[in-house]
Amino acid sequence: MYHANKRVLVTGGAGFLGSHLCERLLEAGAEVICVDNFFTGTRRNVEHLIGHKRFELMRHDVCFPLFVEVDEIYNLACPASPIHYQHDPVQTTKTSVHGAINMLGLAKRVRAKIFQASTSEVYGDPSVHPQPEEYWGNVNPIGPRSCYDEGKRCAETLFFDYNRQHKVRIKVARIFNTYGPRMHPNDGRVVSNFIVQALQNQDISVYGAGEQTRSFCYVDDLVAGFMKLMATGDDVIGPINLGNPGEFTIRQLAELVIELTGSRSRIVEFPLPQDDPKQRRPVIDKAKAQLDWEPKVHLREGLGKTIAYFDQLLKENDRSPAVAAS
Repeated sequence: MYHANKRVLVTGGAGFLGSHLCERLLEAGAEVICVDNFFTGTRRNVEHLIGHKRFELMRHDVCFPLFVEVDEIYNLACPASPIHYQHDPVQTTKTSVHGAINMLGLAKRVRAKIFQASTSEVYGDPSVHPQPEEYWGNVNPIGPRSCYDEGKRCAETLFFDYNRQHKVRIKVARIFNTYGPRMHPNDGRVVSNFIVQALQNQDISVYGAGEQTRSFCYVDDLVAGFMKLMATGDDVIGPINLGNPGEFTIRQLAELVIELTGSRSRIVEFPLPQDDPKQRRPVIDKAKAQLDWEPKVHLREGLGKTIAYFDQLLKENDRSPAVAAS
């Protein structure tokens, strides 16, 4: 297998996506260094990997240089939900920009191949639909989401300049909405929000009439795309869209979650937040042609697995005070 016997650094490795990637890399025979500052990542996500002979967990903030010897770097470090990245917007921009500079510097020093987890948010509130990689985007540079959107856009700039100027071997993926087990229950993302609200029979919060659309990719499909992109030759650098081209309205998602959970929740409408994209759907022709990749997990199947995870998590949280008191 491609990743076998490689020493691989995963920044943001204790996060939702990072923990699944660490798992898959170990399965592929890699030696994995998982780096996280635990701002949004949690030890719980990787505790089942601790003790594995090829896994190392390191607490570190990518805003500061890191000196390790590795063959490959997956740079996933950055809060990715509006609640988390707007909590400290200056730090969010620093994580994207300083983090990219530090990881690219490391890749340059040790001659490592480096992957950047970019985002569909670089397209902003798109005036082109669906979004191909050639579209330059429609982003508000001074709005409340700018710390994330512009931070990721600047990171892409740095990656391509390091490639052109220093011949660093880069891979850039633009991630569209992804969901699955180990999502943070309080991250404010639509899938986790709806599932937690439905499992607790609370009102489901929809912004506007819920007519804005999103495309939802299950985490296993996305991680497979990451690894396929990293395994390509130096002629494939991206950016490449990774996401599910199936498009659903937010209201459709809410109704499906209610159905799958058997919830008594009602759908309640709230005003739209500023700069919330109205449409989001990837063109994945490049991923199909260059990576032989496309999503396989249907939304209903993936939501079932995600609901089971959150159901277990909520039950554990309900039990924990009683355990502490006993």
